[in-house]
Amino acid sequence: MAAEIISDPWSTLDDILGLEVADVADDGIGALAGYGRCSTEDNQDPETSRGWQFGNARKFVEPLGGQIVAEFFDIGQSRSVPWERRTESARLLAELKNPRRGWDAIVVGEGTRCWFGNQFSLIAPKFAAYGVDLWVPELGGKYDARNPSHKMLMSVLGGMSESERQHVQARVRAAMDAQVINEGRHQGGRAPYGYIVVDSGPHPNPRKAAEGFKLRALALDETTADVVRRIFAEYLDGNGDRAIANLLNRDGIPCPSAHRREQNRHRLADGWQGSSVRAILDNPRYTGYAIFGRWTKHETLLDPEDVAAGHVVRFKRAAPDRIVRSRVQAHPAIVSVETFTQAQLLRRSKSAGGLKTARKAERGARKTARSYLLRGLVRCGVCGRKMQGATIRKGSYYRCTSRTMAPGSPKLADHPTTVNLREGVVVEAINGWLHELFHPDNRDRTAAALLGSDGSQANGGPLEAARNRLADAEARLQRYQAAIAAGVEPEALVAPINQAQAERAAAKAQIESVPADSTVSRAEIYARIDALGDVCGTLADATTAGMSRLYRALNLELRYEPKELAVYATTSPGVDSACVRGGT
Repeated sequence: MAAEIISDPWSTLDDILGLEVADVADDGIGALAGYGRCSTEDNQDPETSRGWQFGNARKFVEPLGGQIVAEFFDIGQSRSVPWERRTESARLLAELKNPRRGWDAIVVGEGTRCWFGNQFSLIAPKFAAYGVDLWVPELGGKYDARNPSHKMLMSVLGGMSESERQHVQARVRAAMDAQVINEGRHQGGRAPYGYIVVDSGPHPNPRKAAEGFKLRALALDETTADVVRRIFAEYLDGNGDRAIANLLNRDGIPCPSAHRREQNRHRLADGWQGSSVRAILDNPRYTGYAIFGRWTKHETLLDPEDVAAGHVVRFKRAAPDRIVRSRVQAHPAIVSVETFTQAQLLRRSKSAGGLKTARKAERGARKTARSYLLRGLVRCGVCGRKMQGATIRKGSYYRCTSRTMAPGSPKLADHPTTVNLREGVVVEAINGWLHELFHPDNRDRTAAALLGSDGSQANGGPLEAARNRLADAEARLQRYQAAIAAGVEPEALVAPINQAQAERAAAKAQIESVPADSTVSRAEIYARIDALGDVCGTLADATTAGMSRLYRALNLELRYEPKELAVYATTSPGVDSACVRGGT
């Protein structure tokens, strides 16, 4: 007995303890499930990405006796999304609970494509709980949770994956910023209302050009560009966002989503809204310059109480330092920089006045029994004030009464008690004068008159008008300050002060935008006359809205001299240093 123990003591001890030692058999890894992922940001076909990832996985496990019997591949899923929120990886996790799943291990083609940050440390214990092994090529074999080196290496891989993603994002954004600043390149996306996207030549990258890729640029959509111009004009005339939307709906103009139904299937296309008008008024691309980065992706925690749930992507307004603008004009402008700036200053003045001021502005222009075509354009030749619209014996008139003047004014001595001017007589004469000026047969004569006029004279020209507006705004501000000093409640003057400040800023911007040498060439004058469109056709249509916009585009100013029974008309059609005068 002692001899048997000495010859094989472990066998005798195993018999005593009742242990049965199985022979070690190496049958290989066996059946595995493969997992891969391809995001929409990758510049390769998903089928190609799937092929090389599972190809790497097979080369890794087949020499070890492994065979991939099930494939799980996520397409369009960012690596930052946790496994539980990816489509295919969530299905893989659900299969862990299935005892008939047919595989006991998982292999990946590349670890950095599957795990991000600390995701591996959160997902590995789930596989261990169900007895499923993880085979990772970067480890050179199976992941061992008891091996500190394996844990450290997987943490490093997660950090590398996160760093790679951030570096790619930074490089792409820097390249796109440079393209916008230096070239004014259109960076894709839907064109703003008023524009269409067209080809602008071959792609500058030779490889892409050889494959037929084209550069894309914005071009005017004439049918909607006029609507954009109208929106800015209506807003500067005092109408708010919702008031403008109501006017456009009343005139039957299709809203942006109805105009391009194929690219706005997610919208109701149920007419203009205040938000639609606001988006147009806030878009600086209508100035003709390329603007990029106004909206950007922000990743926020899905659940702040559960960081492992990952992030969700939301579009938010970018910080001002993240927005870039092209150095030169990149596409045709719909509105001038000055007009856009005036609209932004007006919006700021409304927001500075608080909710009460904003609501009042949204009501739009005051509703009257009839519309006055020359509202704000006629001034009294005696006192210089704007004449107000009035209905007298069912007719439209413009009147200036002396009782509304300040007591002690020197103008009272020569001012008649009431000055009345009938609208119909003036409009008929003005339209005849404009028809003669802008008739195609008289185009050269009108251009010569504009070229020979001097808009810097004391009483004419947009520059002098801007100076007058600046002086008027500053005088009003001084009066308001004096009123506050005299005891008037400041809250009662918030809206008038904000309006005066906005007008002062707009006038300053217009004055500063005029170059030292403000002369215009003959070609510029012809171009600005052409920009007015078919003036004679607009006058022939005789619609109130059309003629009103035409008068404002021409910068029409009327001065009525009651003693002479004459109206002096001045127009400066977009020419900074020229004017054409006429009398009726």
